[in-house]
Amino acid sequence: MFVSDRDLLVVEPNLFRDVVWVGQKLGESASATVAGTTLTMTGIDVDLDQSGVGAGHVAVVDGVGYEVIARLGIDSATISRVRLTDQDAVIVPSPVAGVRAFVMTFGPMMAVVHRRILLMLGIDPDGAVEDSLSESSIVNPKALRLVEVFGTLHMVYSAASVLGGPESSYGQRAEVYRRLFCQERGRVWVRMDIDGDGVADSTRRLNAAMLERG
Repeated sequence: MFVSDRDLLVVEPNLFRDVVWVGQKLGESASATVAGTTLTMTGIDVDLDQSGVGAGHVAVVDGVGYEVIARLGIDSATISRVRLTDQDAVIVPSPVAGVRAFVMTFGPMMAVVHRRILLMLGIDPDGAVEDSLSESSIVNPKALRLVEVFGTLHMVYSAASVLGGPESSYGQRAEVYRRLFCQERGRVWVRMDIDGDGVADSTRRLNAAMLERG
């Protein structure tokens, strides 16, 4: 995928606190501690290694969302306050003890949006079409980050608004992200390596293509 949960957190800091039921919890503890950059989850319900927790996931500690930088063990991880980019230095969280904490993901929804974006680019994500392009043909995948973030947030808030309807706060937020997705989809250019030589020889828009080199 082009993004991770931390990219959603950057845009929507309260997402992992406010719509927990829409996502998927990967581990939870009623008595967690943060010391320095280390989160320790005492009595965790599912070991972090078993649930696949790793860099890019989000840990919610006492209601605050933090980036997971790395899994340290079955019940501990390095976490950081939200950084501007995932390449920036780790920012130390506030120390706490005996608080509720959980790690969660919207990965399944991101995967659906990711697949949709690939199809828009004319890429068969299943590889069922002979001689079709693959995701590795995309030379500038970072250009698609906002498209995937906005698409995922639209999907999350649409799911959260089922009971309240389109006029609910979640429904209105879903509409905002639908519009942002459409705007970014129309703006972004994707450079493609068609012949596998490592050089971009085609520029595509989502659902459109324009050859630049013969």
